[in-house]
Amino acid sequence: MKLLLSNDDGVNARGLEVLYNELKGLAKTLKVVAPDRDHSGASNSLTLDRPLKPHQHSNGFVSVDGTPTDCVHLGVTNMFDIEFDRVISGINNNGNLGDDVIYSGTVAAAMEGRFLKYPPIAVSLASKGFYHFETAARVVATLLRNPLALEVPARTILNVNVPDVPYDELKGLQVTRLGHRARGGMPEKVINPRGQERYWIGSAGEGDDAGAGTDFYAIAHGYVSVSPIQVDMTRHESLPLLSAWLEGCQL
Repeated sequence: MKLLLSNDDGVNARGLEVLYNELKGLAKTLKVVAPDRDHSGASNSLTLDRPLKPHQHSNGFVSVDGTPTDCVHLGVTNMFDIEFDRVISGINNNGNLGDDVIYSGTVAAAMEGRFLKYPPIAVSLASKGFYHFETAARVVATLLRNPLALEVPARTILNVNVPDVPYDELKGLQVTRLGHRARGGMPEKVINPRGQERYWIGSAGEGDDAGAGTDFYAIAHGYVSVSPIQVDMTRHESLPLLSAWLEGCQL
């Protein structure tokens, strides 16, 4: 198994280190390419206005002065002479539930590995401040050791969220859909020392659609949430209705 690891919390993040240590005895090849700093919320952005600079660290990890998507894009193309089997992104130090996947650099990094042999995995710890990264790492190792073939459509990404508890306290695994958050908090206006107006983005909203079957529900009840997601954002069930509506439009 040839794995490429990345994240959005930066190359020095503890979650990435714990994940690497858990998987290094499991993978035939294990490489790390991660941002040189925290890029949480970067989504799928690519750096197109300047060249990217990689830097190899003493532990073998490679950092890039770019986004999570930049890192995986370089890693699976020509940074290494390796055909990777799978990308794993994380361990994020907060959950990526529901609408979070729209903004998440962790999910975006995994998504950039969607063309490889096996579906990429984005793994996040739904933190309560205890930071049981070892629990999330063991969950990923368990998934990778499963001998059964995983038959999912091409370009499927597995979004995995893990409760922030000791491994022995996990209730199990649940396949879930994405829930939805309520509208987030208002940005906070601040004035800097020069008297200039600035804004801090507010906190994410609470789970609004968070009932049984959702990722929110699984996490709240102590289960690991595994949600299959995709790049295709088309609202397929709206196509016939929209087509009928457009028939009345004249250009």
